[in-house]
Amino acid sequence: MACLDTTFLIDLLQGTEEAGNLMEDLQRTERMLTVPAPAVMELWLGALLARGSSKEKSKVAELLQSLEIAAFDEAAAKEAAEIEAECMRSGKIMGVEDLMIAAITTVTGEKLVTRDTDFSRIPGLRLLKY
Repeated sequence: MACLDTTFLIDLLQGTEEAGNLMEDLQRTERMLTVPAPAVMELWLGALLARGSSKEKSKVAELLQSLEIAAFDEAAAKEAAEIEAECMRSGKIMGVEDLMIAAITTVTGEKLVTRDTDFSRIPGLRLLKY
């Protein structure tokens, strides 16, 4: 199973060749592809603020239709708090959405597909960087 981060999804929506090739590989090798709920929020925010918003909204809707959404539930909330506490102790501040994405991914046991280097600060988080 693989969890798709916002950076990957944006690259996919923008038609980046590297992201497109990786998506093809993931569709062949992973039994399930998910999107964490906070990444859904980030995608919709970007689409709503973009020029040509209606086109961007259509692209986001179409992409999300083909993927499972991973919820931010109580287990993920507890994990996010633990990750944030550890980050604060070590002086590594992260955005709330990234904390939530990391927590969802950790709780579900998935690997996170991302190019965001901030996630490498979280011990034990399985990453697939591209």
